[in-house]
Amino acid sequence: MVSDDKPEPGIYERDLDRGPANYQPLTPLTFLAWSASVYPGKTAVIHGDARYSYAEFDARCRRLASALAGRGIGPGDTVAVMAPNVPAMLEAHYGVPMIGAVLNALNFRLDAGGIAFILGHGEARALITDREFSPVIKDALDRLGRDILVIDIDDPLAEGGELLGEKDYEAFLAEGDPDFAWEPPADEWRAIALNYTSGTTGNPKGVVFHHRGAFQNAFGNAMVFGLSRETVYLWTLPMFHCNGWTFTWGVTAVGGTHVCLRKVDPALIFPMIERHGVTHMCGAPIVLNTLIHAPDEHKIALGRVVDVATGGAAPPSAVIAAMERMGFRVLHLYGLTETYGPAAYCAWQGDWDDLDQDGKTARMARQGVRYPTLSDLMIADPETMRPVPADGETMGEVMVRGNTVMKGYLKNPGATGEAFKGGWLRTGDLGVMHGDGYMEIKDRSKDIIISGGENISSLEVEEALYSHPKVMEAAVVAKPDDKWGEVPCAFVTPKPGAEDDITADEIIAFCRERIAHFKAPKLVVFGPLPKTSTGKIQKFTLRDRAKEL
Repeated sequence: MVSDDKPEPGIYERDLDRGPANYQPLTPLTFLAWSASVYPGKTAVIHGDARYSYAEFDARCRRLASALAGRGIGPGDTVAVMAPNVPAMLEAHYGVPMIGAVLNALNFRLDAGGIAFILGHGEARALITDREFSPVIKDALDRLGRDILVIDIDDPLAEGGELLGEKDYEAFLAEGDPDFAWEPPADEWRAIALNYTSGTTGNPKGVVFHHRGAFQNAFGNAMVFGLSRETVYLWTLPMFHCNGWTFTWGVTAVGGTHVCLRKVDPALIFPMIERHGVTHMCGAPIVLNTLIHAPDEHKIALGRVVDVATGGAAPPSAVIAAMERMGFRVLHLYGLTETYGPAAYCAWQGDWDDLDQDGKTARMARQGVRYPTLSDLMIADPETMRPVPADGETMGEVMVRGNTVMKGYLKNPGATGEAFKGGWLRTGDLGVMHGDGYMEIKDRSKDIIISGGENISSLEVEEALYSHPKVMEAAVVAKPDDKWGEVPCAFVTPKPGAEDDITADEIIAFCRERIAHFKAPKLVVFGPLPKTSTGKIQKFTLRDRAKEL
């Protein structure tokens, strides 16, 4: 029988208390303080012709924190940023949490309705926005219907747009103190960032990160991806994606150099690799595909191996092989917004060196093993919670747990409880475990489509389809795509009498007017939908059909 009484403290707990001398909360903000003290003159950030040393980078972040505090923004307040990969977005990853506020990096591909929902749900007190996105932001602010501090990023490399806010970002920084003193959070469990994911419904869910998890996942990236003070990291991955998969903090942790990039364009990427001596970059498989199929006049012969980490939809073996032939070394990552981005990686084994190219790429396409900073990962039966046999065939759900798992979903205890049921984060991804301990994703139990690294909820697209006056039934599934990884494919049953009076172009245009363009179906197939005896649409059948189209 187990007693409910707590045991007396052992000799290692008696009179050995933690205090400021032997305990400090973990936060990635300390990475910047360290790099600024160790490498003050080293180039920290490159943007166009601009260069900021680590001392200047640190001072700019402190100015941002001071300026925000001067406007009454403080602990627990949300500061949203709508920007591409520019210095202001990177600086917000430090300046905002320096005052205990929470950074909400917005997906700049969303439409005004989605942005307005996020600003409202996250209760944003301030918005820092790049002028290139002013049309969407202006509409979103009108929909929000309340006052909010708006600061414009007037980037000289931006294309078009107008200034909407009180003042521009550089003038706002001038309000702040470059020597602003900040303190780590009293509790490392305090929120540092808020990121929205489509989840399994049309309404996005707010994923809350804490300081401890951000610190550990950033270190995990440095370990797994081989970052060092010699690292020159090109920002081909959007910083709004899980805070740049925490590389916003990880590159700084080692004193590396951030090279900003407003948009993914081979005509820019290849010259920047050569000009700046880029060593590392990340991106969804579509980024890799874009580089592979770039015009020859844009490509260059790489002077050294460039490490590329990719995630999202699994990259086809042919894509990995083509990148390797160009001189890139590909690392396959796996993760979710709920795990701060990467949680597993395909760790290279020495005996793979003896395999032919097909054998190597087949292994590299697997999702691999858990990050060293993730406590545990298993593929298990979601009902019994028992791990599946490591036979490479038995399917189960991928589950993870550890300090690099989100706090939960903002204002959504039901979804949080469901996600953490059984003491694990249930990813919704289905996979197998191989005999060597490497996992491989086979399917997703969620009806999420990952297109170009972006999550698209099939239910959101279906809602738009069902609002069309000629549509009777609709279902949306993922269709494999060489460029985007996956694209939405819509199966539509027209209303009686409308069979001859409806076109795919009409349906696609209709959706693009109601949801973000990248979420609209790329292909529409008309006809009856396969159903079970209870009337439920058989999406697995549609997925199989979509693969053949």
